[in-house]
Amino acid sequence: MGYVAIKGGEAAIREAARLMEFLRAQGGGAPLQVDAIRDQLHLLTSRVVSEGGLYDPDLAALALKQAAGDTLEAAFYLRAFRSTRARLAVTAAHDGAGMRLIRRISSAFKEIPGSQMLGPTPDYLQRLFRFDQLTEGGDAFRDLARNWLRDLPGPDLPDTFPKVIDALRAEGLLPPPDEDPPPAFDITRDPLVFPVSRSAALATLSRAETGSILAIAYSNMRGYGDIHPTVAELRVGYVPLMLPHPLTGEPIEAGEVLVTECEVVAMYAPSEEAGAKPVFSLGYGACFGHNEVKAISMAILDRSLQKGMALAPGTRPGNPSEDPEFVLLHTDGVDSMGFCTHYKMPHYVTFQSDMDRLRATQAKHGRQPATGDRA
Repeated sequence: MGYVAIKGGEAAIREAARLMEFLRAQGGGAPLQVDAIRDQLHLLTSRVVSEGGLYDPDLAALALKQAAGDTLEAAFYLRAFRSTRARLAVTAAHDGAGMRLIRRISSAFKEIPGSQMLGPTPDYLQRLFRFDQLTEGGDAFRDLARNWLRDLPGPDLPDTFPKVIDALRAEGLLPPPDEDPPPAFDITRDPLVFPVSRSAALATLSRAETGSILAIAYSNMRGYGDIHPTVAELRVGYVPLMLPHPLTGEPIEAGEVLVTECEVVAMYAPSEEAGAKPVFSLGYGACFGHNEVKAISMAILDRSLQKGMALAPGTRPGNPSEDPEFVLLHTDGVDSMGFCTHYKMPHYVTFQSDMDRLRATQAKHGRQPATGDRA
């Protein structure tokens, strides 16, 4: 594809940037503080750290401020910044069972080991405006936190709870975990070459655009697929970040990362192995931040893609949600946005060629006798 550089446009580009700054400052409102964006728009910040693939809520909030709230642009900022950082260490696989929970629910059982924990969620609220927030003052705002901390549950509440799927495995209703899993695929250093491993698919989905994977997972739910799962467990909490000690190599806790994790259970399929008993199948989703819709959609697509990956070579999946190439190559928000917005760049050469061909075709068509005319 040919491009032509814009001539004499530097002044216009500078003024376009100034205009963006003017739009941000117009109206006389106070400038948004990064910590206010991080804390008060925490679900938005969580979406950006997930799609950006870099856990840094402060930088995600700054990216949202710079991008005027555009989540795709903000994720692009994080991706670009991450590419400049040196890789200091590689962690071992982390177990979600050690998560310091703030929310934990299961739709598979009424009672689960350790009990349900609703945590922070708007799921049970009516979608009605709270007009009192239009005139919310600083003192009343700070009282919200004080009042909740005063009613904080006692210290007997445990930080971690057993996992629901462990109880299902103990009963023989789920397959045992892989004792010797293959090395995790690094999507930041190696290109996707199909067929891909499950770890490559999960890593790609973990930083995919939330709306994209929701749409494809929804297509499966509505009938363009047959994965109708039950949420065995949905967890939101802080996972301890274990890094190898630089001298001893022993894992030490260097911090914690907010993560949303979802495990869905789907109906069993007949086993091809002789004598193997039927078990439920499992779909898994996990992403940075508090992003429940994305984690559930990811778990559904993980299970759906497992079905597509199990097909015989040369067999096409029956629906888009089971096609790894379709799902994984079309759900990355930064890639999709980049290709979409590149159409705003100069395409003078290619369009001039299109016009020349069309004019030549029209001229040729005009010289041809109409249907039914005598030569």
